[in-house]
Amino acid sequence: MSGHQVSDQWRARYAGSLMNTFGPPKLVLERGAGARVWDTDGNEYLDLLGGIAVNALGHGHPALVEAVTRQLSTLGHVSNFFTTGPQVELAEKLLALVDPAGRGTPGKVFFTNSGTEANEAGFKLTRRTGRTHVVVAEGGFHGRTMGALALTSKEAYRAPFEPLPGEVTFVPYGDADALAAAVTDRTAAVLLEPVQGEAGVVVPPADYLATARRIATEHGALLWLDEVQTGMGRTGRWFAHHAAPGLAELGGPDLVTVAKGLGGGFPIGALVGLGDAADLLQPGNHGTTFGGNPVACAAALAVVATIESEGLLEHVTVLGRRLRDGLAADPRVSEVRGEGLLVGLDLVADGSAAVAEVAQARGFIVNNPTPRRIRLAPPLVLSAADVEEFLAAWPAILDEAIGSASGASGSVGE
Repeated sequence: MSGHQVSDQWRARYAGSLMNTFGPPKLVLERGAGARVWDTDGNEYLDLLGGIAVNALGHGHPALVEAVTRQLSTLGHVSNFFTTGPQVELAEKLLALVDPAGRGTPGKVFFTNSGTEANEAGFKLTRRTGRTHVVVAEGGFHGRTMGALALTSKEAYRAPFEPLPGEVTFVPYGDADALAAAVTDRTAAVLLEPVQGEAGVVVPPADYLATARRIATEHGALLWLDEVQTGMGRTGRWFAHHAAPGLAELGGPDLVTVAKGLGGGFPIGALVGLGDAADLLQPGNHGTTFGGNPVACAAALAVVATIESEGLLEHVTVLGRRLRDGLAADPRVSEVRGEGLLVGLDLVADGSAAVAEVAQARGFIVNNPTPRRIRLAPPLVLSAADVEEFLAAWPAILDEAIGSASGASGSVGE
């Protein structure tokens, strides 16, 4: 039986057994190594999406495999009546990473299994302030469960499930005046992504997060930063908000949510509460069966240790700069944004779906979050040679998908 027939069989079985929440799968993947994956047809791809910013160490990294194997062979799960060494060690490590300047801000961690669950926990925590109003940015994405969905602005996601819980006001991202007008003395929290991921890697003005901190403080509200996609070295820093001028001097955030790259592919998320926010959730207020299990925590500890030992923060910074510069050199690209290995670009005309399709056919996995935008979030272990391979192929991908530079000003439908 040919590989193509094998792939078709898996697709047919998928359609017959899984709920149609994602549509037909683009590929049936079989294995991975580093920043590359192979499908059941035997085709090789450079994975420039990294499981949507999840596979921080790529596929099959020895440190992650060893940590998970060792822990699972020792102790795989305990209930939340108990704790384990990996859980405590990871909580301590996350608190240290969130506060790199060593300012000594007290903090506590609640572990979950995903970013959505971390944001659900954060949403519940905001209610412990005695307030119910939350201000969130348009274009933000915070998850699909009912609480997290209430905080997500995309109408197509929200409309089928309304009414949604909470009293939520959406304001234009990066607009400090609109934020100031929306936050009142009734506001429990301001929730923002330091860089908006699903929207196509949208970067706010440099002073935006510091301004948000001032506005929240003025009204006694919490500043909550969703670092699910941007955290754990993705932008060349442990957390993207560390690059925000003036934020640390004003006290930093009260809440930080993190997931995706934290476990390097093993499901784990976390809500980090800082200062007074660390003690808002008390016994009986929230819970989880699997959150903080020892295997997930061991995986996350291995990810953190590897980022540190392999110097991946500096690597990501340098490589990301080269990737952005190379992409921006083509005249059919109107803008390139991002930091580290979270990169978004705008095409001069619609056609991102065609670009993603052609890229896949040529062996590169990329994402098209909007009709004109491409998003890249590859493993942090991506090599310089990988980047050069993609940049060499990039002009031909655009040639096939949207035409030559001379004809790029015309609209290309999807």
